[in-house]
Amino acid sequence: MIVVPVKEGENIERAIKKFKRKFDKTGVIKELRRRQQFDKPSEIKRAKMQHAIYVQQMHAHDDM
Repeated sequence: MIVVPVKEGENIERAIKKFKRKFDKTGVIKELRRRQQFDKPSEIKRAKMQHAIYVQQMHAHDDM
């Protein structure tokens, strides 16, 4: 459960902004969207491999 302490006289919009930031950091929405569809293990492995290749190319490009 997310708790956002609100100080006396603090603006409610600021408290809502703090709540939204904490909620986004938990990753609940991202996890929910990920679980809505089944991905085959081979697809997950392929995506991880493609991401690793991309990152490696970016690092190689930065070294030049």
